[in-house]
Amino acid sequence: MPTVLAIETSCDETAVAIVNNRQVYSSIIASQIPVHQQYGGVVPEVASRQHLETLNQEIAQAMEQSHKDWGQIDGIAATCAPGLVGALLVGLTAAKTLAMVHKKPFLGVHHLEGHIYATYLSESTLDPPFLSLLVSGGHTSLIYVKDCGNYETLGETRDDAAGEAFDKVARLLKLGYPGGPVIDKLAQTGNPQAFALPEGKISLPGGGYHPYDGSFSGLKTAVLRLVQQLEKEGREVPLADVAASFQETIARSLTKRAIACARDYGLNTIAVGGGVAANSGLRKFLQAAAAEHNLRVLFPPLKYCTDNAAMIGCAASDHLSRDHTSALTLGVHSRLPLSQVMNLYEH
Repeated sequence: MPTVLAIETSCDETAVAIVNNRQVYSSIIASQIPVHQQYGGVVPEVASRQHLETLNQEIAQAMEQSHKDWGQIDGIAATCAPGLVGALLVGLTAAKTLAMVHKKPFLGVHHLEGHIYATYLSESTLDPPFLSLLVSGGHTSLIYVKDCGNYETLGETRDDAAGEAFDKVARLLKLGYPGGPVIDKLAQTGNPQAFALPEGKISLPGGGYHPYDGSFSGLKTAVLRLVQQLEKEGREVPLADVAASFQETIARSLTKRAIACARDYGLNTIAVGGGVAANSGLRKFLQAAAAEHNLRVLFPPLKYCTDNAAMIGCAASDHLSRDHTSALTLGVHSRLPLSQVMNLYEH
């Protein structure tokens, strides 16, 4: 399998990795969380500037850590979609430049495909077909993984992504940014049955509910109204109980849909990816439910749940082994359906 240097700059992590198939030779990640915390969220222009300031140093570190020279690198890859346009451009331009300078094939990688591949990095026996539950700050999807570059989205959120809901509720509760880790920690000491919150079902025109699609905006609004009501009554908001009730509602909702989808499609493995894959409530709920139905659930190591370049390199290595390469004229896309992954490669 080819050895690939991969760059990930789709949002607020600057990452570089050198990967051969499922073997990671180096993985460097610089988080921008301290920079964006003062704003309560990611500021695109600030993110782009941080990538510019950090990327060259990370490339040098990745090469040094891997003990590889440029003659041992078979291809250069970068995330090209979806994400913040300015941030994506930084990584893509650097990757194209390296590809031209060192005369290597260039590959543009879909960020969500990278999250699917994150589980491959720790699971040597994982191969398609399987169901991917992708839960992050920008995406919440159930994806039928059929082969490299061949995906079918079976379910998704109609509004807020799960990670986005965590951030918004954390902001509402004045817990800071990012919301996921702080709510998860707070929920450990709370009562998840303290408050009944809506799961966010999607009604179908002919009656009933969509089995795999979900919604989180109503849940966020329900937490807002709960807090307003408690404050109106002059009661102190029990933050741990609210956090625990909110987290369990999301975990229960995602678990129900993932289990139903896997069973309906005859898939015995669910691989979870994205930042919310690190959430302890989701891990507990999904593993318990999967055991009841004799399904295998795989979570990436915590270091590969959030954005990283190793997962991008893993996907790129697989594509390059199949002679998939991208044109140097490839641009970036703030949005791009996973079904269009193969449009990134020359045929």
